[in-house]
Amino acid sequence: MIYELRTYYAAPGKMDALNKRFREHTCDIFERHGMTVVGFWTPEGREQEVLTYILGFEDAGHMSKCWESFAGDEEWINVRNDSEVNGELVTKFESTVLIPTDYSAIK
Repeated sequence: MIYELRTYYAAPGKMDALNKRFREHTCDIFERHGMTVVGFWTPEGREQEVLTYILGFEDAGHMSKCWESFAGDEEWINVRNDSEVNGELVTKFESTVLIPTDYSAIK
């Protein structure tokens, strides 16, 4: 397994809408495309602007295939467009691929 750590920086006033989109739609779409949702977090003191989450994948090829199929998913495209009718929810995001060490509790 490999893991992808993603950090989203919400546009001003859009954090609630971003959380709602994940809660009500995106997590289910991730699962449908073979992505394992590990968890979501907000850093203490920055709850109103930053969302961090981790997804699990079998390997790098699986991750690439999952993101490709997700990006073309008709439901995702409609959900994204509907949720951003009044402007984008995210101003920027960061992605880091994490490889578990041999002594990690999570493999």
